[in-house]
Amino acid sequence: MASSSGSKDGPPPRSGSRRVARQPSMMEPKEEEILEPIDSEQMVPSSLATIVPILRVANELEPINPRIAYLCRFHAFEKAHNMDPNSSGRGVRQFKTFLLHRLERDEKETHPILTRSDSTEIRKFYQMFYRDGIKEGAVKRKPEDMAKNYQIASVLYDVLETVVPQEKIDDEVKRQAREVKRDKEHFVHYNVLPLHGLGVGVTSTIMTLPEIKAAVSALRMVDNLPKPRIRSTASGPHNIDDGDKPIHDLLDWLWVEFGFQKGNVANQREHLILLLANIGIRNRPLESYTELHDETVQVLMNKIFKNYNSWCAYLHISPNLKPLANVDMRQVNLLYIGLYLLIWGEASNIRFMPECICYIFHHMAGQLFDALLGGKHTQLVTGANILPMHEGDESFLREVVTPIYQVIRKEAQRNKGGTAKHSKWRNYDDLNEYFWSKDCFKLGWPMNRKADFFVHTEIHPRNERDQVSSGRRKPKTNFVEVCTFWHLFRSFDRMWAFFILALQAMIIVAWNPSGTLAALFDEDVFKNVLSIFITAALLNFLQATLDIVLSWKAWGSMRYTQIVRYILKFVVAAVWVIVMPIGYSSSVQNPTGLIRFFSSWASNWQSQPFYSFAIVIYMIPNLVSALLFMVPPLRRTMERSNWRIVVLLLWWAQPKLYVGRGMHESVFSLLKYTLFWIVLLISKLAFSYYVEILPLIEPTKLIMGMEVSTSYEWHEFFPNLKNNIGVVVSIWAPIVLVYFMDTQIWYAIFSTIIGGIIGAFSHLGEIRTLGMLRSRFDSVPIAFCEHLVPSKDRANEGKSKMKRKHKADAAEEQADERAKIAKFSHVWNEFIDSLRMEDFISNREKDLLRVPYSSSAISVVQWPPFLLASKIPIALDMAKDFRGKEDAGLFRKIKSDAYMHSAVIECYETLKEILLGLLIDTGDKMFIGQIHKEVDESIAERRFLTSFRMSELPQLNSKLEKLLVLLKTDLEEREPEKTPIVNVLQDIMEIIAQDVMTDGDRVHPQRVESADDKNKPKFGNINLNLMGDRSWMEKVVRLHLLLTVKESAINIPTNLEARRRITFFTNSLFMSMPTAPQVRDMLSFSVLTPYYKEEVLYSADELNKLNEDGISVLFYLQKIYPDEWTNFCERTGLRDETGLDERMDDVSHWVSYRGQTLSRTVRGMMYYRQALELQCFLDMAAEDITRYGPYRHGVQDIRPQDDLYQHGLWAHSQAVANMKFTYVVSCQVYGLQKKLGDPSYQNILNLMLRYPSLRVAYIDEAEETESGKPEKVYYSVLVKGHDKLDEEIYRIKLPGNPTAIGEGKPENQNHAIIFTRGEALQTIDMNQDNYLEEAFKMRNVLEEFVKPKQMRRRPTILGLREHIFTGSVSSLAWFMSNQETSFVTIGQRVLANPLKVRFHYGHPDVFDRIFHITRGGMSKASKVINLSEDIFSGFNSTLRGGTITHHEYMQVGKGRDVGMNQISLFEAKVANGNGEQTLSRDVYRLGRRFDFYRMLSFYFTTVGFYFSSMVTVLTVYVFLYGRLYLVLSGLERAILEDPSIQQAKSLETALASQSAFQLGLLLVLPMVMELGLERGFRTAVGDFIVMQLQLASVFFTFQLGTKVHYFGRTILHGGAKYRPTGRGFVVFHAKFAENYRMYSRSHFVKGLELMILLVVYEVYGHAYRSSSVYLFVTFSMWFLVASWLFAPFVFNPSEFEWQKTVDDWTDWKRWMGNRGGIGISTDLSWESWWAGEQEHLKHTDIRGRVLEIILALRFLIYQYGIVYHLNISHHSKSVLVYGLSWLVMLTVLVVLKLVSMGRRKFGTDFQLMFRILKGLLFLGFVSVMTVLFVVCGLTIADVFASMLAFMPTGWSILLIGQVCKPLLSRVGFYDSIKELARGYDNLMGLIIFMPIVILSWFPFVSEFQTRLLFNQAFSRGLQISRILAGRKDNTSSN
Repeated sequence: MASSSGSKDGPPPRSGSRRVARQPSMMEPKEEEILEPIDSEQMVPSSLATIVPILRVANELEPINPRIAYLCRFHAFEKAHNMDPNSSGRGVRQFKTFLLHRLERDEKETHPILTRSDSTEIRKFYQMFYRDGIKEGAVKRKPEDMAKNYQIASVLYDVLETVVPQEKIDDEVKRQAREVKRDKEHFVHYNVLPLHGLGVGVTSTIMTLPEIKAAVSALRMVDNLPKPRIRSTASGPHNIDDGDKPIHDLLDWLWVEFGFQKGNVANQREHLILLLANIGIRNRPLESYTELHDETVQVLMNKIFKNYNSWCAYLHISPNLKPLANVDMRQVNLLYIGLYLLIWGEASNIRFMPECICYIFHHMAGQLFDALLGGKHTQLVTGANILPMHEGDESFLREVVTPIYQVIRKEAQRNKGGTAKHSKWRNYDDLNEYFWSKDCFKLGWPMNRKADFFVHTEIHPRNERDQVSSGRRKPKTNFVEVCTFWHLFRSFDRMWAFFILALQAMIIVAWNPSGTLAALFDEDVFKNVLSIFITAALLNFLQATLDIVLSWKAWGSMRYTQIVRYILKFVVAAVWVIVMPIGYSSSVQNPTGLIRFFSSWASNWQSQPFYSFAIVIYMIPNLVSALLFMVPPLRRTMERSNWRIVVLLLWWAQPKLYVGRGMHESVFSLLKYTLFWIVLLISKLAFSYYVEILPLIEPTKLIMGMEVSTSYEWHEFFPNLKNNIGVVVSIWAPIVLVYFMDTQIWYAIFSTIIGGIIGAFSHLGEIRTLGMLRSRFDSVPIAFCEHLVPSKDRANEGKSKMKRKHKADAAEEQADERAKIAKFSHVWNEFIDSLRMEDFISNREKDLLRVPYSSSAISVVQWPPFLLASKIPIALDMAKDFRGKEDAGLFRKIKSDAYMHSAVIECYETLKEILLGLLIDTGDKMFIGQIHKEVDESIAERRFLTSFRMSELPQLNSKLEKLLVLLKTDLEEREPEKTPIVNVLQDIMEIIAQDVMTDGDRVHPQRVESADDKNKPKFGNINLNLMGDRSWMEKVVRLHLLLTVKESAINIPTNLEARRRITFFTNSLFMSMPTAPQVRDMLSFSVLTPYYKEEVLYSADELNKLNEDGISVLFYLQKIYPDEWTNFCERTGLRDETGLDERMDDVSHWVSYRGQTLSRTVRGMMYYRQALELQCFLDMAAEDITRYGPYRHGVQDIRPQDDLYQHGLWAHSQAVANMKFTYVVSCQVYGLQKKLGDPSYQNILNLMLRYPSLRVAYIDEAEETESGKPEKVYYSVLVKGHDKLDEEIYRIKLPGNPTAIGEGKPENQNHAIIFTRGEALQTIDMNQDNYLEEAFKMRNVLEEFVKPKQMRRRPTILGLREHIFTGSVSSLAWFMSNQETSFVTIGQRVLANPLKVRFHYGHPDVFDRIFHITRGGMSKASKVINLSEDIFSGFNSTLRGGTITHHEYMQVGKGRDVGMNQISLFEAKVANGNGEQTLSRDVYRLGRRFDFYRMLSFYFTTVGFYFSSMVTVLTVYVFLYGRLYLVLSGLERAILEDPSIQQAKSLETALASQSAFQLGLLLVLPMVMELGLERGFRTAVGDFIVMQLQLASVFFTFQLGTKVHYFGRTILHGGAKYRPTGRGFVVFHAKFAENYRMYSRSHFVKGLELMILLVVYEVYGHAYRSSSVYLFVTFSMWFLVASWLFAPFVFNPSEFEWQKTVDDWTDWKRWMGNRGGIGISTDLSWESWWAGEQEHLKHTDIRGRVLEIILALRFLIYQYGIVYHLNISHHSKSVLVYGLSWLVMLTVLVVLKLVSMGRRKFGTDFQLMFRILKGLLFLGFVSVMTVLFVVCGLTIADVFASMLAFMPTGWSILLIGQVCKPLLSRVGFYDSIKELARGYDNLMGLIIFMPIVILSWFPFVSEFQTRLLFNQAFSRGLQISRILAGRKDNTSSN
């Protein structure tokens, strides 16, 4: 069989194949390897991907017929050899060698089974498989099984053709093969809808739904369409054979017409059908729904084309959505929708450019219209014939997508991996905004490749490092992102102008002698206040200048009208800058100086009126905008208008822009946030005036009048400065900074108060404890039915209420209540079961919490047993001890407790039911009946207490308990005989008849005997089969619980997480939410999770791997969650540690569900599907819901033949759930993991097999040969799990690598978004979780899209709250969890309402999917600028007219970072992102286009928070450097010694404001409010105190430093990057060197600088200043210093263990000493790390370098000031003293350089010379010091002071040297800078390490630190001291 023709029967000759393996490059495989099935996924090279199906078939058939498997593999080998005969592809040679070895082995070991020869074997096997798998399978099997069978059959026929000569193949076999080929396309692998197999085989339930059938039939109307046109090429016209390209529906027609890919067409076909079906069925009766309504198509049209129509209107072109005469409009509209979706589905990275897609669609829709007219239209209109696109399946990709992708890719290459400046390359926004002008039509159609858009400057390498572009760079579009803080002023100029003018006015008023606000009415003061308009004109001029400077690089692409506007704005601003001072000067009496000069100009004008006139003119634009602000609808209409006259009117105020038009809210919303800000600003300005400004005025006046020129203690360069301006600036600068910063504090206060009020009105925290839950549980089912039961059922309830009004029938009311509880019980029990499956509760707790499914035999409501705990024992005691004779007294006592009354009746009726079921004999049953009758009669006749002895009830109770225990025992444990049960039963009957009943003879057994029972013992014949009946056994268990459960059940459940979830769920039922629609009517939705390489599932090795403290992950979690581990052991039957290995899979899942893994996220999101199935079932079974038991058990137990109706409900529920919900995980590198055999691949595959509706999308990188060369090709692939393998559903070729262009996460989301379905999309991160009970509320949430409240636009993003589930790991995790919780609850609550500035924060928000996919997607992806990609989708949504709301009745779980370094990385990432946001066009547009008050909300809740953090730290610097100037110059002494000066009060207040920010109180305020709301204020205050004791303030102060460092660096130098934080479990010890690397430049350097400042301030000022004042003023600063220097070590586990300290020091010394170089990582060598720390300076521009140098110069002030205070200077103030100090500095540097050169030159070869040199230097040093001490009067104090002086100078030299690296490298001086840096790092490390060493000497410090870090976990039973110290326990347990 060797050759493909097939020569003869018998074993295949090997010679022909041997030549393939001439040079085997692979080791001989082991025998056991060869016998394994070939892993077709991992071993096959991508260039041979087509043979994978053959190998899969071989593996599939191996167990059935090994010889056939061998033949398949041989066929695969031949095919591989034909595809790549030279084995040139990557990995091909190795694969072929391996396969050859396997074939040799198989050839010997396998033999034909059916016949003697291979050719007959394959023929027979093929026919047998055809008969069993194809012919008979078609009517029995599911479509997915048939798809596999057809695949096997077609591969088998290919093999048959290879083995058997063509002429020997039977005609019958050929016919069968043709049939398989024809029908195979009906059985391809499908996603949701098995569309291909319609009418063939078993019909899937989902295809029988009327809405699906209607949508499919609408798409299949293709008969009236013209035949698709084919483009002619040079080789002649293509012919389409209808057999090759069958046109089944409209999308097939578009596929053939335009050349889309087949995978794309299949994907969008299903997408469109599901959209039409879901929109079509909503609010329509199912019975009459037979065809798709025109209205449905129109609704979808309007949604999809809203942006396209808006774009056309903006560009003043008519849309190409034209109707056709005499053609069904619905069909044409469906073609337009299909065309748009197909374009979008194949657009790859262009999906981020929505208007580019509009451009493509516009032209292709024109072509479509032309094609429908048969080509006549184009020739009539243009006289030309535009050629259609089709030239094969990939022509659209080739002709349209790839050219645009290449432009994007080339621009992305310019950013040099994110290091180039934003202004040097065009990002997605720039390229998209090209399509915002009519210039885009110059591209033409088909697109002209020579158009300016495509002509690109080439990038070629200049040297190893840089890539330069030849030719002229393309300009940016509309906006330039420049690294500068001026962006903050440019974007928010109105705010800065307001604060600056208010400050000026307040200072002017305060300067007035009276100092009161009333002085404003004084004429002179008022005139002075009017000078603010001069300042306003100057600020306006600054704004106009910035507009020109910052947009300069975009002028090349701007329209001339925009440029004219910029220039005119600049000119007008310049005119005002001249006019205002002239006008003002002419109005001032007694002018002086400059004012007199100006007034002489204006002498012709009448003085006062001119300035007033100027002000009025200047204010006109502001007055007009204020009037428009008052009428939002008018402003909105004007901004959205495309009329040229309106555009012209708005041209000056707001240039025309496609986005950001008409973002104004309703009048009511506007009033709310305006009032918020007016009250806040009044409070802030009043505080600033009376507390900060007014108290400083008097001291300032005195200082300005003092004469201090003789008081200088240094050489003063400007001794004659007037008014002591240096002192005034030093005092006022920190106050002014606090003035600009403290609005943030006021915002925190106000938002906390408002958020608390709104939260209280939203009913948050009304049920927060188990006691509250018990007290309100009776109203929970009613609230449940009101919110979570569809309104159709509720309409029936309304009718029944009306009936009750007429009938007043109590029985009907009770029946109604029972029906509600029946519905509630299904959902509640499913929730409780999920808590059990997640191991939060035990089996007993589950039984106590469940509500019984409705039983018609019980006449009362059956409450869950935890509510009825101890009610029966108490009732028994009451009855036993009751002394009265009247029944009424006892019954009154029992009825006073409704739950007790219910429990008593239920027990009585359940017992009767159980006994009647248990007894078989009629006589026995009659006896029970008699007792029952006697009880009823005695109650009716009020003789109950006389007929029954209550004192005997406890005896009866104990026997009943015994009986129930026997009935409960497992079948395996039950004795084979019935004797014990019968005995107890007889005892019970005896006790009832003889002891309990006073007249037992009336019902004695003998009196009811029948003839056939005489010879049998009484109550001996019982039916034990009932014990196999689940519902009967549940009654037994419940009755036993009711009789036995005591008070302890009040604390059920004991697990805190279970309590939280139960209380939140029940509380949410009382909150305001839309009514649930039926599942059929709800919006369909998808969930999308991007995944890269995070943990999927912990392996056994990872669980048991010990860390450096001897702790495994498993041991750690067992100690943190002891109760959950116990519950897990109970659930899985794990008795002790010995059985762990057998249950390791379960243990892995248990651990993974407590980490931040993909498994946890997937399990959580798949709860949506589980919830939808149950809800759909309840919807359909609404009429007779009481018939059914638990849904899940029904699914497991029911068989179709038993109950067709019920089985139909299950199938139907699953079909509807499929239609409504899709979950796609975008596992970007799944294909790579598959090839590499990564364990994550198998784990992801297992997830798909566990959850059949889970889909995985990934980017497949394949190698294909193009023009003889192997080239990388990329595909978007969607797979699902089936039959132990992943099955490919769709494969769509991409124009290139999609992730090489933008940020990773958004690109990953974007490639997979085409596989999502539905009208809504929830974005879920990899570290999130979901809960079943919350999933039940999803349909309510989605209703928010459909039913907006009055006066509100429909939301486009629905925000949901989160629960942070990582808070229990450590105190740090707890701080982080509380901080995050307050942001996602109270923070976002206020942002959404009243402030209207909530955006998207990467949390579980739900997007209006169609709105966003037509406007650029769920996030933005440009490299670096969109680092915080999520918030940009919120910006984009708002700018494009969307609305974002926030809803707190539903929550989703979220994990957060738990270790100090992880948290810092996260904070750094967010700060980087905020820095980039500050530079972005989105922030600029929102800042300029929001109204004033909404702009304030926007600023203070986004970039303003980070800028205020920065100003907080800046305030400390400015204050301390101001004090340094005062104290070293001697001015502070002069001023403080003057008794009239009192300036401390104002200063203290200002610094108190600053420290409030610094200590994290802004974060704590909302946190305390939210905790108070949801857990009670006593708990909140307690938590707050505990947090302070655990040093939360240290943590928040430290994180402030992180924010400031990374935010500032990003704005100055750029270079923001994604920082992976890791999501590990065990909180491990970080080495000292690691902490130093992380925090050296961001915290330690700054902390040491501030420490030196504080020391100098204290040392040189203590003589004349009281130390108490110093401490009070500087306390918060010392706190800041301590936090920044030592927080990483305080929060580092085991930091103060002596052995760890020793190890850390050794590691530190090794790290400092190691040499760096290429390839040596930063954690191995100080040199590598140091080089990496200068990375940002490599890529910064000249402005950044100059700024760095200017900032470095501040360190020189120490030396200048201190040298004049040295004793050796003898109070000389000559400049020579400073000069001599520099001589000393240079001498020291030269000596150090000599030593370093000496070590290098003489250190090895001339050791003696080097020693002599060192000796001489030492002697010289001693001589010089001796002379200085003896002759010059140097003192020891001077030596220490000199260190304080020269250390900062050296640091300054070092910083400047780093900036000037290129220059210093050329002159060979850079190595000295490096050595200087090494010295400084050694010294800083030593200073920081010393306190750690000292504290490590004391053992109690380590113990105290452990308590501090892990206190939260302690309170939940964590023995952390054992974990971190005692390894013995661990070893013994193992």
